Amino acid sequence: MHNPENKIKVAILGVGNCASSLVQGVEYYTKNNEQKSGLMTDDIGGYRAKNIVFVCGFEIDERKIGQPLKAAILAKPNCTIILNDDVTTEAPIYRSPVLDGVSPLMEAYPEANRFVIKEELRNTDLLKDTVSYDKELVATLRSEIVSRLKEHQVEVLINYLPVGSQLATEFYAEICIELGISLVNCIPVFIASDPVWEQKFIDAGIPIIGDDMRSQFGASIVSQMLQELAFERGHHVKAHIQRNVGGNTDFLNMEDKNRLKSKKISKENVIRAQNDIRGISTENSFLHAGPSEYIPYYGDNKVANFRLELEGFMGAPVIFDAQLSVQDSPNSAGVVIDAIRYVYVARELGLVGALRGPSASTQKTPPQQMMFSDAILECHALANRELTASTRKQLKK
Repeated sequence: MHNPENKIKVAILGVGNCASSLVQGVEYYTKNNEQKSGLMTDDIGGYRAKNIVFVCGFEIDERKIGQPLKAAILAKPNCTIILNDDVTTEAPIYRSPVLDGVSPLMEAYPEANRFVIKEELRNTDLLKDTVSYDKELVATLRSEIVSRLKEHQVEVLINYLPVGSQLATEFYAEICIELGISLVNCIPVFIASDPVWEQKFIDAGIPIIGDDMRSQFGASIVSQMLQELAFERGHHVKAHIQRNVGGNTDFLNMEDKNRLKSKKISKENVIRAQNDIRGISTENSFLHAGPSEYIPYYGDNKVANFRLELEGFMGAPVIFDAQLSVQDSPNSAGVVIDAIRYVYVARELGLVGALRGPSASTQKTPPQQMMFSDAILECHALANRELTASTRKQLKK
């Protein structure tokens, strides 16, 4: 694939807090072209943040549909901090079917804290009323979405849907496959890590990254590094407990425990994977990770608590207790800026399917878990447009 404009055309699915920080960040690093602090990787295959252009977005919230992206990222219920107040993108926000994208639990909360479904889309909500669910409208919306994606020549779609949006994610994954669009799946609906879904992307001849974005310096990467450190220093991990609280719509959505199963699996995968890679049984270890409480006062601030109970030399006990406080959405944005560029360079190189290294580096549940150092080596190779044993297997046949 050749890119004469040197631009990566990106669409955003779900214009929430994470999207707000991502858009702010791309424009910030575009205007401050020499500023590298805060980004994990400045140059990936010749592409920098300035080469990313947002061309459209899709939403169900009446306060965002019909707005330009620069306005939609400021609309409620978004509550992330504004680090760049000079966003200029006029990319349009279009309507989308609800499907299973909104937890019914949200209806009990103030409008400023939750999603407000646009009236004309209410009959596309499968979780609210399956009797009046309007299949014809959903089919019409699908045609609209396909037309918009073609019109804007979208090459990469970012999935920022709420946790638990299984059917909605599959709806858009099928569209990506149909149109040859690469998916960066930032939520714990398992697409890139599911062999059946990955094969569909392989057959379509396109690369993807997923599943469930891990933040730049967040709870998951800290847990991984602590687990790695314990093993490398010869310790047995008796217990590894990670608890998270926050006040954004992500935490509100996860108050619905029916939507939480995949998230808990994904977060615990990060810890358990380090046992699996080394062939260390988890039978005598207690591993727990997941959101524990929604506190509106916190807004987009996420607080993670860690407790590790280890056995060291001759079984001597080691206790590690720590707390991490971050602004949740800015903490994720730099990772996604990298993921967009990795998947695009992979498109240009003719790679297909789920990218192992970039997925292991940027996501909680990749198709192949790796040690941190191995994932970084794969990422650096792709950033330099060099093939590895892993990526050679993914060259388009």
